[in-house]
Amino acid sequence: MTVLKTSVLVLDCAEPEPLAGFYAELLGAAAGPAPGDGELILVTGASGVVLLGVRRDPNHVPPSWPAPEDSQQAHLRILVAAEALDEAEREAVGLGARPLAAEEDGSRPDNRTTLRRFSDPAGHAFVLAAVGEDPAATARKADQGVGVAVPMAPDEETVP
Repeated sequence: MTVLKTSVLVLDCAEPEPLAGFYAELLGAAAGPAPGDGELILVTGASGVVLLGVRRDPNHVPPSWPAPEDSQQAHLRILVAAEALDEAEREAVGLGARPLAAEEDGSRPDNRTTLRRFSDPAGHAFVLAAVGEDPAATARKADQGVGVAVPMAPDEETVP
């Protein structure tokens, strides 16, 4: 029998409170300290599911994108309804996200219509990615135990 478990992506940064607040605002969630762990803040969605953790690391060095060796890096992919991508971008930038140079992605001239790359206030990469169905509706189905596949935009890349 498999022990019931879950997982959460944890980002390291020097000051976790503001970064957790950034993601809580961006995702329409709440941020608060993890029980019994003064170094970890959890970002929790409206359904009570932990979406992300942010941990204090005073020696944190922000990642860079693209990496000098052009390797994949861990990053967040935030799913957004295609028709709301421009609004989601304005919201992210208004909260302190920094757009990553679109001209560095010369391989896909149409990429900006389905994918927007950013760094958060602590320098971690994340992507706003257009999906074919409203991600909130998809999340509600998942919360209700309905098996769902998230429809991604056609020809979507997997790099941050």
